[in-house]
Amino acid sequence: MQQILRKIFGQEDINFLLTNRIPRMTLTHFMGWFSKIETPWVRDASIAAWKLFTDIDLYEAKKRAFTSLHDLFIRELQPGARIIDSDTNAFVSPCDGIVGAMGQIVDGQVYQAKGYPYSLAELLGPHESVKEWQDGLFMTIRITSAMYHRFHAPYTGSIQHIRYFSGDTWNVNPIALKRVEKLFCKNERAFLEMHIQNGKYRIALVPVAAILVASIRIHGIDTVFHSRYKGAETFACNLNFDKGQELGWFEHGSTILVFVPKGFSFAKGIEEGTHLQVGKAIFNTPT
Repeated sequence: MQQILRKIFGQEDINFLLTNRIPRMTLTHFMGWFSKIETPWVRDASIAAWKLFTDIDLYEAKKRAFTSLHDLFIRELQPGARIIDSDTNAFVSPCDGIVGAMGQIVDGQVYQAKGYPYSLAELLGPHESVKEWQDGLFMTIRITSAMYHRFHAPYTGSIQHIRYFSGDTWNVNPIALKRVEKLFCKNERAFLEMHIQNGKYRIALVPVAAILVASIRIHGIDTVFHSRYKGAETFACNLNFDKGQELGWFEHGSTILVFVPKGFSFAKGIEEGTHLQVGKAIFNTPT
């Protein structure tokens, strides 16, 4: 059964149809409610069903017994499960994931997939300055449904500004990225403005939600961002984090976009398709 289901979902047209041409918002709202049910038989059946579609590996999990499917999604890892590169020039991956598009930011434009550009101005809105990232670098990191869903500080610094964008919940897998123009600019997302090296460099981290992602949670603010959220969209803050410290989590797999200024370079061995873990160097900071 598992092999049959994966073969069916592995076909691009069927995958796109079943994960996008459906009531995406309704299904996402339902999943947000259903995944939190703690009734033992519902919990066990939903976790078993999820394992038909994913290769969830729990050997690094802090606990093995979960109260709900949601509890499994946002699981923590055992202490020391991730090694954080301590090199002062190493800007590390904020999450486990797979490198998607990556490259240089040219005229404020980046790519979600080959032939599918979008602009930073569209992604971050007209109120945000994007000039610091002109000629800088970008990277897309996709978190699959089986992966660890929490994200961490890529460098020691402070988050001083957060903006939330309500939006759609298109699937963010490679199939959808090759078919839906400016997908990241359409989906629900948050912009985290991070300053590092005593404010010398301004970094952008953009967690992007997707279908079945019920919410985005960021430590330090008493707000859970989700499609039904109707509160403030902009938050001034001063949240200090050490490299590798947890920033927040998705309540399902999704994507984090990273933008760094001119002068940064890609770390050795990083290319499209590279599998990452939290703490692995993805950029070198200017020397």
